[in-house]
Amino acid sequence: MTPQDLLARIDEQDCLDTLAALVRHKSYSQTAGERALVEEVGRQLEALGLETELTPVPGGRINAVGRLRGTGGGHSLLFNGHLDTNPATEGWTVDPWGGKVDDRFIYGIGVSNMKAGDAAYLCAVKTLLRAGVKLKGDVILTFVVGELQGGIGTRALMEQGLRADYFINSEPTDLAALTMHAAAFTFVIELTGDTRHLSKREEAVDAIAAAVDLVPRLNAMTFSGALSPEHKKINRVHVGVLRGALGRELHEWRAPQVADFVRIRGSGRYAPGQTEEGALADMRRELDALEARFPGLRATLTTEAGTGHEPMPAFEVSPESPIVQAINRAYQAVRGVPQPTGAITPPGFYGTDAGHLHALGGMQGIVCGPGGRYNTMPDERVDIPDFLDMVRIYLLTILEICERA
Repeated sequence: MTPQDLLARIDEQDCLDTLAALVRHKSYSQTAGERALVEEVGRQLEALGLETELTPVPGGRINAVGRLRGTGGGHSLLFNGHLDTNPATEGWTVDPWGGKVDDRFIYGIGVSNMKAGDAAYLCAVKTLLRAGVKLKGDVILTFVVGELQGGIGTRALMEQGLRADYFINSEPTDLAALTMHAAAFTFVIELTGDTRHLSKREEAVDAIAAAVDLVPRLNAMTFSGALSPEHKKINRVHVGVLRGALGRELHEWRAPQVADFVRIRGSGRYAPGQTEEGALADMRRELDALEARFPGLRATLTTEAGTGHEPMPAFEVSPESPIVQAINRAYQAVRGVPQPTGAITPPGFYGTDAGHLHALGGMQGIVCGPGGRYNTMPDERVDIPDFLDMVRIYLLTILEICERA
């Protein structure tokens, strides 16, 4: 049976039904629904005949792991995706848990981030099993939790010793091959000025005025030490929270006074080869310049590590790696054009579990998944052709990496 014969055996309706069933589970991160979905996926893996485990994650949570054991002599391939989702926001016009399918899209909270990726590799393996294909190398399917807390589910798998020769992380890239993404950190800046009544505003040190000056400079920053222009393009700082008023308690009832305190929260991204220490040093220089422009202002900078959302490490793989070349060839075979490959943005700004698979697991891999353009928004959805092409691409990649017995 040729690869094209196998592609023709993909049951497209079953693939859509599989994804819709995942969407219908309300699997908000750190909830009972998350655990229920992991358990359901575990039952599906067992029903397919895979060696299946539900493995522990700190906080009483679990991951599902299924292994399709090979006959020996081939490379092993690990697929990785998370089942926990963000909450549904205002603005939805369809049921976030309805699993609605129309002629273009499949909808639902978490369908792009990232249940479509989860379903795509599950369906690729289903197709191989139903066709009776035997492989030399193992295929390992991991369905993790805690990605939204910094990847604690995948960290747990790495600490438990799970490894493969190569991995594919299925975060949404609109089917591009992401060979590099940034490391992420969160920060807090506090600006302390000197208040006066508005009648004597000229004598004050206005913390809000300083913040208004600072924020565009932060948002325009890139960090020093990037190894190449490709690395530099995934540098970014973003301010997401700004509050200013009187005192550290941020009293808001006394508007006639000049604000003497501002608290800013944000996130930074830096590339492989750069460090958090270097990024913070660059930000500190920006704060020193701010203090010079606003005499009397005091600016502090701290990070939010250890607050329940741990930083994710950077990820990088050579475009010449066998896994990158394999998925490039699979994409070309399915779509007839070269696959976009590199530090593709916006996915290059993501934090993903690929960072842990790379840094803790020491594995070569790629980030490539369906969805992205309608990610994390009302009526979150995935293009049906993209989802089905992802199943095809994963199937061909498995055949190349793991080899037929």
